Amino acid sequence: HQGLATGFDLGKRFHSAPVVRLADAKPMHLGHCIEADARFRVFVFAPQGDTGAPGGAVAQLCDWLAQGVDSPVRRHTAPSENTDAVIDVRAVFQQAFRDLDHAAMPALLRPAVGRYGLCDYEKVFCVDHHRSEDIFALRGIDRHQGCVVVVRPDQHVGHVLPLQARAELAAYFAGILKVRG
Repeated sequence: HQGLATGFDLGKRFHSAPVVRLADAKPMHLGHCIEADARFRVFVFAPQGDTGAPGGAVAQLCDWLAQGVDSPVRRHTAPSENTDAVIDVRAVFQQAFRDLDHAAMPALLRPAVGRYGLCDYEKVFCVDHHRSEDIFALRGIDRHQGCVVVVRPDQHVGHVLPLQARAELAAYFAGILKVRG
């Protein structure tokens, strides 16, 4: 499915691009928001018009990842760990930050983490419309369909998938990680 994100070549380093973090409207580079901390990253690039609302492609994928019996997040994360301890899910939307509501995002993109169960506000991003550098254009991401980009712990692209490819996503992680959930 490389055609869904031609700028994220399988096996090559995950190349950063400018985005805006939704929670605080902070311009940043997407690749700089992740650390080399042994976690896999799943970047969900929303299709055109998707705002994260229930029933949309992003919300449906996040609901499955959070609750599905065959979800790799549930299968490979111990019940005592934070939801994102092994697989960290983040989303990038095509709208400007003023057109989206962080509180309306799927719960998986606003997890309660850490000792005190505080909301993680650093999982939802938007296109930076103030610059001419749009991540969807820079990285050849299909605007109509969106896609999922899996980034390995070494920060190289492991897989590019359609948003509906749940079985393929689960199979990818099943070939690498132990069942812990």
